[in-house]
Amino acid sequence: MDEVEVVVAHSERATLRVGDVFLKVDADQARADAEVEAMSLAPVPTPEILWREPPVLALAALPGTTLGRLGGPSTGSAAWASAGAAIRKLHDAPLPPRPGRAGRSSVALAAELDGTCAALVTDGHLPAGLVTRNRRVAEAALRPWTPAFTHGDLQIAHVFVDGDEVTGIIDWSEAGRGDALYDLAAFTLGHEEHLDDVLTGYGGDVDREVIRAWWSLRSLLAVRWLIEHGFDPFAPGCEVDVLRSRM
Repeated sequence: MDEVEVVVAHSERATLRVGDVFLKVDADQARADAEVEAMSLAPVPTPEILWREPPVLALAALPGTTLGRLGGPSTGSAAWASAGAAIRKLHDAPLPPRPGRAGRSSVALAAELDGTCAALVTDGHLPAGLVTRNRRVAEAALRPWTPAFTHGDLQIAHVFVDGDEVTGIIDWSEAGRGDALYDLAAFTLGHEEHLDDVLTGYGGDVDREVIRAWWSLRSLLAVRWLIEHGFDPFAPGCEVDVLRSRM
C-alpha cells in the first residue's frame, strides 16, 4: 500500500500525496471551483483532474521535478528561461472570467500593507527600519496595470520541469485576472539570480523595479500569515532574508 504523504497542511486547506495521486482538501468550494476553472482555461500544462468529490479534488502527479523551492537550490538557467516563456504564454491568453489574487486594487493593497506593517513592528516580528524601508520599496508596485491571465501563487515549487521543458504548473486556486508582474515577482522571489533567465524567456520590456517592489510587498504581507500557520519566514533564503536584501 502507498504511504500517505502530507505535502502541505494548514487551517485553510491541505494537500496529500498517495502514490501518483494528489488529494487537495479545501473547505472553500468557491476557491476549488476557481482552481478547476482556471486549469481548464490555462494554455499551459496542468495536472489531470482524476475526480472531484467536494471538498476533495484528486489530481494526477506531473512528470519531472519542481524547479526548486524558496530558500533552497534550484535548477539551471535554461529551465528558468523555459518557465519564463510558459508564463508569457499564460499572460497573453484570453482573460479568465473572474479576478484573482494578483488582481487586488492598489487602494486595497495599500490599506492592507499599512496595517500589516504596523502590526509587524507592534508585535515584535520585525524591526521598524526593515519594515519602513521595504514599505517604501513596495510603493512602486501600487500603480495602474493592464489585466492579464495570472496564476496568483506562482512559487517555483509550483512549476515542474523535465530537463529544460516545463511539464506542468500546479495550484491554481488563486488564478484569475491580475497584474502580470505579480506572477513574475512571486516566481523569482528569493532567486533574484535567475531574474534575467526568466525575462529572457518571457520577452518584452519588463519593469524590474516593479518586480523588486512586489518582492518587498509580497514578503511583508506573508510574514505574519506564515508565522500564524506554522511556517518559518526567517529560514535562510526566505521572506525575511528577501526583506533584508532590500536594505
